[in-house]
Amino acid sequence: MSVVGFDLGNESCIVGVARQRGIDVVLNEESKRETPAIVCFGDKQRFIGTAGAANSTMNPKNSISQIKRLLGRKFADPELQRDLQSFPFRVSEGPDGFPLVHVQYLGEERAFTPTQLLAMVLSNLKSIAEGNLNSAVIDCCIGIPVYFTDMQRRAVLDAATIAGLRPLRLFHETTATALAYGIYKTDLPENDQLNVAFVDVGHASMQVSIVGYKKGQLKMLSHAYDRSLGGRDFDEALFKHFAAKFKEEYKIDVYQNARACIRLRVACEKLKKMLSANPEAPMNIECLMDEKDVRGFIKRDEFELISTPVLERVKGPLEKALAEASLTTESVHFVEVVGSGSRVPAIIRIITEFFGKEPRRTMNASECVARGCALQCAILSPTFKVREFQVNEGFPFTIALSWKTDSQNNESQQTVVFPKGNPIPSVKALTFYRSNTFVVDVLNVETDDLQITQKISTYTIGPFQSSKGEKAKLKVKVRLNIHGIVSLESATMLEEEVEVPVSATSEVAKDATKMDTDDATDVNMQESKGPADTAEGADGAQDSEEKSVPMDTDAKSPSKKKVKRTNVPVAELVYGAMGHDELQKAVEKEFEMALQDRVMEETKEKKNAVEAYVYDMRNKLYEKYNDFVTSEDKETLMAKLQEVEDWLYEDGEDETKGVYLAKLEELKEVGGPIELRHKESEERGPAVEQLAYCIRSFREAALSNDQKFDHIDIAEKQKVVNECSAVESWLTEKKQQQDALPKHANPAILVSDLKKKADALDRFCKPIMTKPKPAPKPQTPPPSDAPAPEPQSPEQHPDGATEAGDPTSEGGAQEQPAGEQMDTDKPDGSPDPSLA
Repeated sequence: MSVVGFDLGNESCIVGVARQRGIDVVLNEESKRETPAIVCFGDKQRFIGTAGAANSTMNPKNSISQIKRLLGRKFADPELQRDLQSFPFRVSEGPDGFPLVHVQYLGEERAFTPTQLLAMVLSNLKSIAEGNLNSAVIDCCIGIPVYFTDMQRRAVLDAATIAGLRPLRLFHETTATALAYGIYKTDLPENDQLNVAFVDVGHASMQVSIVGYKKGQLKMLSHAYDRSLGGRDFDEALFKHFAAKFKEEYKIDVYQNARACIRLRVACEKLKKMLSANPEAPMNIECLMDEKDVRGFIKRDEFELISTPVLERVKGPLEKALAEASLTTESVHFVEVVGSGSRVPAIIRIITEFFGKEPRRTMNASECVARGCALQCAILSPTFKVREFQVNEGFPFTIALSWKTDSQNNESQQTVVFPKGNPIPSVKALTFYRSNTFVVDVLNVETDDLQITQKISTYTIGPFQSSKGEKAKLKVKVRLNIHGIVSLESATMLEEEVEVPVSATSEVAKDATKMDTDDATDVNMQESKGPADTAEGADGAQDSEEKSVPMDTDAKSPSKKKVKRTNVPVAELVYGAMGHDELQKAVEKEFEMALQDRVMEETKEKKNAVEAYVYDMRNKLYEKYNDFVTSEDKETLMAKLQEVEDWLYEDGEDETKGVYLAKLEELKEVGGPIELRHKESEERGPAVEQLAYCIRSFREAALSNDQKFDHIDIAEKQKVVNECSAVESWLTEKKQQQDALPKHANPAILVSDLKKKADALDRFCKPIMTKPKPAPKPQTPPPSDAPAPEPQSPEQHPDGATEAGDPTSEGGAQEQPAGEQMDTDKPDGSPDPSLA
C-alpha cells in the first residue's frame, strides 16, 4: 500500500513519501525537488512537468500552466476573466458554462477541460513517485486550498480517478502545514493551549490559519484567505512596470508577442527573488523582441511602491482569521510563515507589525504541505505505525438544506446542517413527513465570498407510498465526508407495525428492538418544524416513535410496536460535476494519450541508440577495434556508418520505432563480428587460465598420496588422470590454432567452448574425488561385571513417585550402571556430532 502525499501548487508540485525513517521529498527525473505544474502539447506527444517547462518558451500557446486557477470555476467568473488576460493559451466557454482549453495536439486542434489537465499533472507526479518507490502508487493524500468549493473538490477527485489514483483524503494545505509542524513537537502543553498562526503566501493565493495545540492533538481554530494574493501578483506588478518602460525606451510592445511575454515574466520572477535579498537588482534580456536587447534596473523601495495595491490586501486575511478564532494578537504565541511568496520582505514586515512579534521559519517553506499530506496518508494507512496525533479539522463553509413544504403556499424552508467550523467528517439526519416525492437542495450559505456558487446539488427523494395512506415518515441522512464534500447519503421510510403478544414471541420482540437501533454516527442538530413537514435532529439513539412501546389492545396480552424500514430511491444532480460515463471516457482518453507518449519515448530511445552506435563504433574502429578488422571491412563499415548518420538527420529524422530497430540491426550485422573478435580476445586469457587451473587441481588430487583420498579406488583415480590429459591435449591444440591466426580472423576457440569444457571436466571429476569415506563398523560394548538392577514398576514405590526413567521425575533419567560406557555412536555406526 502506497503512502504518498501530493502538494498541487499553482506553479509547481512536490511529492512526499513516507518511509521507515520519516518523510522524504522525492526527486524528479532532473533530480529536482519541485516539478512544474505545466502540460505542453506537441505534434506527436505531451510534455509534462520539467519537460513541459523546457518546451513552454518555444511553444507558449500550447503550454498550459496555472491549472488550479481554472478548476471548478465558471467561465464568466470575473476573477477567472482577469487571469485569462495573462494566459498565452486560448480558453473558451464550454456548453456547460465551464472553461475549455484549446491546443494543437497530434496535428489538430483539441479541447481539454481543466479536470483532464489536472489529471495529466497527477499522472506525472504518480510516475515520479512510482519510479522512486519501485512499486505501484494508488493510495495517496492530495493537498488542496482551504477555499476550494464543493465543485472544485469533486473536480480534484475526478482528476485523481482519471490518473489512476485513489485519494484517502483531500487535505487542506493549512491543516497539512499544521500537522507537519505539530506532530514532531514533544513539548506541547497538556492542559493549556498553544496558539500558532500559520501564514501561507503561495504563488497565487494567501491562506491564514490559527491552530490550537495540546499534547497529541491539534484543533483548527479559524481559516481565512485571499484567493488572488500571491507571488505572481508581485511578478505581475514588475511585468507591467518593465513592459511600459521598454515600450517607452525601446519602442517594443511585449503584449504583442507571446514568447516575449513569457521571457519577461521569467525575468521578473528572478528579479523579485533578487530583491528579496538585495536592496537593488538589474535586468538584462537578450533579443527580447525585434532583435533588441533590453536592460532595466529597480530598487527595492521602488518595487514595494509599485506593489502597494497588493501589499495593502495582506492585512485583511490576518484580521479575519484572528476575529474568527476569537483571539487577540497577544494570545497568539508563535507566527509561522510558509509558501514561496512569503520571502518578500514587505510581507514579513506587515505580518510583524500586525502580530507584534517576529515571524518564524522553522519549516521548509515549500515542502511543508507535501510532508503534512504524506503524514496524513501514513495516519490513514495501515502500512505505518504513526505517533498518536489527533487532527480536529473544521469545515470552512456553512452548508444548509432547502426544500418546499407541503402547504398550499408551497413555501421554501431552509435549515443549516453543517455550520462553519463543523468537524470533518460528520453525518446528520433529518426527519420529514411527506406524502409524495419531494426535492431537497444543498446550499452554501452565510458566505461573503462572491466566487462561491450558492447551489451545490439537488436531490429528488422518492417515489414512496405509505401503507396507511397518510404522510410517510422519512429519515434523510446527510454526510460531510473526509474530503469536505456534502452529499445526501440515504433516505429511509419508517412505518410502525403491531406485533403479536410479547409473551408468545419474546424472541421476535428482541429482534425488533435490535432492528430499531439507529446508526450511532448521527450527531445532534436542532429541530426545524414546518406546518406540513418536520425536520428533526437525530442523536445517535432511536427516535421516540421508533422504540418498542407496549400497546393497550389487549390487557392480558401486551404487544409491541415494530418499525419497518424501507429504503427510498434518491436521485442526485451535482451542478458542474462529471457524470460516470463522461468520467470513463476521460479515463480512456488519458490512457490513449499516455500510450502515445510512451510509444514516442521508446521511439526516441531507439533513435538515440542508432545515433550512439554510429558514433561509438566510428571511434572504436580507429582505437581498440583497429587490429580486429581488415582495411577493406573497415572502409565498408565506415561508409555504412556515414550513410546511416546522413539518413538520421535527413529522411530518418522522424521515423517509427520499428524502422530505427531495423537500422540498428543492419549496422550490428556488419559491426557485430568485429565486436565479437575483440570481446573474445579480451576474455580468452582468463578463460584459458581457469580451465588450466581445473586440470591441474584434479590431476594433483588424483596423483596425491594424501590420506583423505586413500579410500578412492586406484582405477577411479586413473580415470580422472586420463580425462585431465584429454582436456589438456584439446586445449593445447586449440591454443596452437588460435596463436597461428591474425586478430582480424574469426577465433578458432571461443570463450563459451572453454567454459563448457571446464564444466564438463568438473562434472566428471568432482563426484570421484569428493567421494565420502565409508562409515566405520559399530563396536560392541564390553560385558558388565555388576548385574543390572531389575526395573521397578510404579506400584513398587510406596510414596507414589514415578519410575526413574520417567522424564517428569526428579532425576529426569536413569543412572548409567557402573563400569558401563555410554555409546556415543549413531545407529549407523558413525560418531554423533552433537556429542563430540
